[in-house]
Amino acid sequence: FWHTRKLFFKKTHERPATMSKVSLEDIQKLRSMTSMGMLDCKKALEQAEGDMEKAIELLRKKGASIAAKRGDNQTAQGYVHAYIHPGASIGVMIELNCETDFVARNEDFKKAAQDICMHIAAMKPLYLSPEEVDPAFLEKEKKFATEKLIEEGKKPEFVEKIVEGKMQKLYSEICLLEQTFVKDDKLSIKEVISGLIGKVGENVKIKRFARFEIGA
Repeated sequence: FWHTRKLFFKKTHERPATMSKVSLEDIQKLRSMTSMGMLDCKKALEQAEGDMEKAIELLRKKGASIAAKRGDNQTAQGYVHAYIHPGASIGVMIELNCETDFVARNEDFKKAAQDICMHIAAMKPLYLSPEEVDPAFLEKEKKFATEKLIEEGKKPEFVEKIVEGKMQKLYSEICLLEQTFVKDDKLSIKEVISGLIGKVGENVKIKRFARFEIGA
């Protein structure tokens, strides 16, 4: 009887075999790379068995999952941030929205606004998202690309697909949310926002931005 109880007690208090011990140094390193909470980083590293790249991917998926669940939540609060680039020849303003005033005052939220402003200063996006691109401008670009492909002798059945690919590339160049984040080329700005949503636990949206440059 006592032998059976000891076995039962041991089994019910053992750590799952899939969980491995992770060092505080690794947890802090992952936190500095992702800005996620210490507990989230610890869990991700344990699940990834210490693999840093896998842990980062797990945290990104978590952020995307939370973003999908909270995507329809109203974002009536927020923060307006202004950034002046060194030399004072470029300035950026952004309105970053969230669900509550509490999150709007959060330091991670404010830091994200600063990072995105710096990105806008460097990458010069023209639009927020593909949905906001001027239809006349888009039609002109499609027509130009189509005519050029036909001149090059591309088969008609391939032209449409190639043009669509060119439009996606165009979006990644001129639309803020589709651009590659200047501080991490593995992330788009859309993914940066998803990560922020996972971190603060609220829906977050960029409502608008403006970029000013002397002589532009």
